[in-house]
Amino acid sequence: MFCAGEFIDNQYTIEGTSLHDRVHTVGEGNREETWQIRAIWLKSEQYKLIGKADLIEAEKGEWYPVEYKRGRKGEWDNDELQVCAQALCLEEMTGQSVSSGYIYYAHSHQRQLVELTDELRQSAIATIEAVQTLLFTGAMPKPVKSKRCDGCSLYSSCLPQAAEKLGRYQEAS
Repeated sequence: MFCAGEFIDNQYTIEGTSLHDRVHTVGEGNREETWQIRAIWLKSEQYKLIGKADLIEAEKGEWYPVEYKRGRKGEWDNDELQVCAQALCLEEMTGQSVSSGYIYYAHSHQRQLVELTDELRQSAIATIEAVQTLLFTGAMPKPVKSKRCDGCSLYSSCLPQAAEKLGRYQEAS
């Protein structure tokens, strides 16, 4: 995560980096009847995406992405959007439909099923297009205060509360 081109480590980013260093050991193998490929690059020409998947699994002719996160199981839209974006890439690369994926939360050792519904796909595509517009125009999105801000390493750079107060002040004047 970067804010105005800046990155600052904290406990959570260091733990996440450590987890991904272990997960991103390039290789493949079998776990029971599931074929697993770690640290594989995915891309989509259609959506102009490229990125490294933590884990892709194939079982009985079906593919699904598995995204690793350091925290506990939660309902974070961005985690599901990331899995969906990986699935869009995987579909384009394999020519096969991907109906689900997973998020593995390392802290709680829980795997959460992500159903790739039409609604989630539309949301992911809209998010991809919005991010591409930001990148193309160079515009910075306004900071948004959420419960996740408290643990963010970039909180002091982003200052979502200050931006919120400034916005209210400007509206009042």
